[in-house]
Amino acid sequence: MTDTTHDLQRLAASGRVPPPAVMAARARRWGWWYYVEYWLRTARAWFQSILIYMVGEPLLYLIALGVGLGTLVDNGVGTVDGVPYLVFVAPALLISTVVMSTGGELTYPVMAGFKWDRLYYGPHATPVSPAQIATGHFTGVMLRFTVQATIFWGIMRAFGAAPRGVLISALVIPIGVLSAAAFGSVLQAYASTLQDEGYQFAFVQRFVIMPMFLFAGTFFPLSSMPVYLHWIGWISPVWHGTQLARQVTYGAVEPLWLTVLHVLVLGGLTAAGLLWARHNYTRRMAS
Repeated sequence: MTDTTHDLQRLAASGRVPPPAVMAARARRWGWWYYVEYWLRTARAWFQSILIYMVGEPLLYLIALGVGLGTLVDNGVGTVDGVPYLVFVAPALLISTVVMSTGGELTYPVMAGFKWDRLYYGPHATPVSPAQIATGHFTGVMLRFTVQATIFWGIMRAFGAAPRGVLISALVIPIGVLSAAAFGSVLQAYASTLQDEGYQFAFVQRFVIMPMFLFAGTFFPLSSMPVYLHWIGWISPVWHGTQLARQVTYGAVEPLWLTVLHVLVLGGLTAAGLLWARHNYTRRMAS
């Protein structure tokens, strides 16, 4: 018996189940949040694996790239952007890690919801709309990324890689989630258009996600790259999020207009991608 089934049985036995009309009205209004709750309950099955990943990955990154490579960089060229290399690269690793995680949460699971497991169609048989299902799935994933970014930030603090005050440097958490939302919403919308999975997700991983990780100013300033590669950073949520993250973690200096542009790009991509996803879910589940 699954945890979700057990929870439903306990609710039914409690006698606190509202009348059908009340439940339908609530679903029409709060259906997206009901789907978030469902997603979180099902995620309990692999919570331990996710937790190990969320703790282990930042530790390995910061030790290997921050402490190991950072020692070589600091002894060779000195500081980067006026700070030790560990301080420079850590916020970028947080942003990149969270953004890259969307490749696992908003590709195959979306395909499974429509085709393999068809888990979207159960909620769709209730007053919950397809648009609410899209929003609920997206929101549940973003809550997971909030926990992931919080753990990464805490490890950064332990390594001394976020030297600004706790309240200021903690802003890297919503910045990381916004960066993931900017890419993840578009990725979810794209995944919802696919009827069959050939090599599309592998293509996205190799030719979209990996270039963002390597060429969006993660390991070195974007200005140090050849000019003909700068465009990869400019269109990448990773670069916009990284620049914001560096401002709040160690005080990187940028013009105000550029900071505003970073926020507008990330917010605009999130809104556009989510609207596209809601449209695709509605069209596909109505057919």
